[in-house]
Amino acid sequence: MGRVVITGTGIWSCLGQNPDDVRQSLFEGRSGIGTDEERREYGYRSILTGIVPQPELKGLLDRRLRAGMSQEAEYAFMASAQAFRNAGIDDDYLLKNEVGVIFGNDSSAKPVIETDQRMRQYKDSAMVGSGLIFQSMNSTVNMNMSTIFHLRGVNFTLSAACASGSHAIGIGYMMIQQGLQDMVLCGGAQETNYLSMASFDALSAFSVRMDEPAKASRPFDRDRDGLVPSGGAAALVLEDYDHAVRRGAHIIAEVCGYGFSSNGSGGISQPNSDASYLAMTRAMKAAGVGPDDIDYINAHATSTPQGDMFEAMALARLFEGRRALISSTKSMTGHECWMAGASEIVYCTLMMENGFVAPNINFENPDEYSAKLNIAAETVQTELRTILSNSFGFGGTNSALVIKKI
Repeated sequence: MGRVVITGTGIWSCLGQNPDDVRQSLFEGRSGIGTDEERREYGYRSILTGIVPQPELKGLLDRRLRAGMSQEAEYAFMASAQAFRNAGIDDDYLLKNEVGVIFGNDSSAKPVIETDQRMRQYKDSAMVGSGLIFQSMNSTVNMNMSTIFHLRGVNFTLSAACASGSHAIGIGYMMIQQGLQDMVLCGGAQETNYLSMASFDALSAFSVRMDEPAKASRPFDRDRDGLVPSGGAAALVLEDYDHAVRRGAHIIAEVCGYGFSSNGSGGISQPNSDASYLAMTRAMKAAGVGPDDIDYINAHATSTPQGDMFEAMALARLFEGRRALISSTKSMTGHECWMAGASEIVYCTLMMENGFVAPNINFENPDEYSAKLNIAAETVQTELRTILSNSFGFGGTNSALVIKKI
């Protein structure tokens, strides 16, 4: 089995629109959460969201290409262009070599709603236009990245709720490990427009701490009252180790373990500590490491009462009394949904490269479950050699990844 490394990363998030700015936000514990008045006008219960700027693609891509791009595809283009640049991959390389693409994405609501609005207004499908079909499909990110960057390898979307980005990296890792691809662009993307989250708001899962947006996302804190929706895109260039060495690439980290599980019981939104535990232990077994080898865990913890509780129970089974530091970067970003599993690996590589653990901000009072965990409420400067990152989603889909410093 081949070794798999990360040679490029890109990020477009509420913490910043490039790795350097995001690193600084993580180190300073700076929140990217604010409020969106369009949500109030639309009828949302909570108007909190991660504030992600819209890219300006005019001048970067021609109009024909832009017409088929959804909001999340635009975010993904910016992140992917950064990742390829970071990996030393130019257009000439992409034209001459086979590169795959696997992105996590589980919805594209805005163009679906816009299609319906035009049909109701004009009663004529000719008025819908040709671009909305390519924007509205879950595979909108893959089809656009493949076309724009001339990617001729494996090409599909992975839809697995809030574990989508993590599973995309896991499957890309397996493809390279088995010798099926030398290089795969992997990542996750999530739209942030107000049309995308109304049905989620209907679950009353969002925080309503609207008077203090930066304090609304409180993973593991006793007084958490729900998550904050967010989004953007993250991209990673995964590559066969020998291939990377031959071309003289800078190696950021090694992906050395992928674990997965499904809850298989309970309600569709009900978390499960046993299944979370199984995903983590599988990832560590694949990586050849145990709980004592882990320096840091980037928890899935979204700031919901039940989700954080069940993850804390699973984490305590493995890490109570051990040295591993734990934090949830969602305290700063909110829940980046389909993107989160990929963005959090980018965040982990930034911490690994720069020797620090980002804080779990707003962790003021532990509950009975989080009190058993070694949660970093402040930035901790320390060497990180082995990191575990968790991602769990609706429908009981669970993913865990282990990365190591080389």
